[in-house]
Amino acid sequence: MTVGLVVVSHSRKIAEGAVELAAQMATDVKFYAVGGTDDGRIGTDLEKTIAAFEAGLGEASGDGVVVLTDLGSAVMTAESAAEFCSEPEKVLLADAPLVEGLVAAAVATQGGASAAAVKAAAEGVRFGQEPVFETAGPAESRGRGEPAESGEFELVNPMGMHARPAAKIAGGLAGLDVEATVNGVDGTSIMELMSLAVGKGGKLKVEAWGKDSSKAVDYVRRLVEQGFGEI
Repeated sequence: MTVGLVVVSHSRKIAEGAVELAAQMATDVKFYAVGGTDDGRIGTDLEKTIAAFEAGLGEASGDGVVVLTDLGSAVMTAESAAEFCSEPEKVLLADAPLVEGLVAAAVATQGGASAAAVKAAAEGVRFGQEPVFETAGPAESRGRGEPAESGEFELVNPMGMHARPAAKIAGGLAGLDVEATVNGVDGTSIMELMSLAVGKGGKLKVEAWGKDSSKAVDYVRRLVEQGFGEI
């Protein structure tokens, strides 16, 4: 892997928990969890953050590190730490929801994406939107027009749509220049994809708009045909 992923949180448990979840989706990625103070209180620590950045820059041996944070002061700590580290230009702070953004970044990193593309994958996951379910009507009725590309694929993996397949779909689509839906929900939202609860033998209908529409549909097709690596 060429990119390291750093989580800066006010809580050690939150940082470690987010990394534990994301690591299930991307087993080869280097993660660095920073949270809490040395005496166990809630807060952020500049020195520990700098150390994590330096570890990521050294061990990831390539593009740099992408950083995700929880609350505002964690962003300030991460920004200050970047200024003090050896290669500040290789520390990229992602403006993304911590858990979903981290998982999307992890999947993109696992796929060999550059640091800039990993950051874009994390930021492609949108904050706190209401899910758009199939009951909202066809995509074209919501103002997008007919999709540039579409496809429908039958799930062959035993567990169907759960966290890992959702993360792989969302992470890959977030790194493309495309707007895509899967069964009517946002294709870059892990939680919305999981809410579909499509089992083995069920179908995913992908609709895509934008420059990378063909790539997006083909990407999901290949994931489904390969059983998301689970068969």
